[in-house]
Amino acid sequence: MIQPLIVKDKMKIGILGLGLIGGSLGFDLKSQGHYVLGVSRRESTCKKAMEIGSVDQAATELSLLSTAEIVFICTPIGLIVPQVEKLISHIPKTTIITDVGSVKTPIVQGISPLWKNFVGGHPMAGNTDVGIDAAQRNLFVDRPYVITPADNTPSHAIKILEEIVRSIGSIIYHCSPEKHDRAVSWISHLPVIVSASLVAACLDESDTEIFQLAQNFASSGFRDTSRVGAGNPELGVMMAQYNRQALINSLHQYRHNLDHFISLIEQENWEMLTEQLKLNQQSRPRFL
Repeated sequence: MIQPLIVKDKMKIGILGLGLIGGSLGFDLKSQGHYVLGVSRRESTCKKAMEIGSVDQAATELSLLSTAEIVFICTPIGLIVPQVEKLISHIPKTTIITDVGSVKTPIVQGISPLWKNFVGGHPMAGNTDVGIDAAQRNLFVDRPYVITPADNTPSHAIKILEEIVRSIGSIIYHCSPEKHDRAVSWISHLPVIVSASLVAACLDESDTEIFQLAQNFASSGFRDTSRVGAGNPELGVMMAQYNRQALINSLHQYRHNLDHFISLIEQENWEMLTEQLKLNQQSRPRFL
């Protein structure tokens, strides 16, 4: 018999990991009237989260989440599965678990066999800042939030997550974990590595005078193109580690396109270069 879907107006919601995403999520969930429980490895983070109003209660012990009806796992990618393995002994089987990791396939494959009510998720929001001090209100408004259920994910768990995501102003998308990882390799993970390689290339300038001038002259163009490559190194490594093959495929295609641009400039083919840049100018808005 199919159970009727009941989505409460006010829920008790747990957040494991009180950094930028977890802390921001806490702000928005509290603004909707939910009671928010937060868990962090550091006591100082728990104290800060309560002081700024991101959570109602916070502690370093997973047992705090034992009464949560849904738990958002907001730790770094590599800690998501291990933390869930520890969490499940503290919560009833009716609790919904979801995560916010930017790679989905290994997470869904790792957690789905452990927990029936698991729904993979990824809010496409954030910046290069980290920690509870970076948390902000309305971070997720008008931003994509991708939900990646497995074939056997209970529909009621998906619906409840959808209601919560919709309430914080996000735009909901559904796709398989594998398709998610291929898509984000283009627009999220590839830009990190490309941006990092730009900074690394600048550091390779051997003429100290030119190097100093480049530092002095750097302005908005360099700021925009280098931002994501100069973010949290831990996040960059985990993107590469857990979405390795999709990222490698994207990097090979990027290198092919870079070689094409090099060839056009070497050949002084300004007409073809103009056409390519015009195409890019016209196409970029479709991604934003």
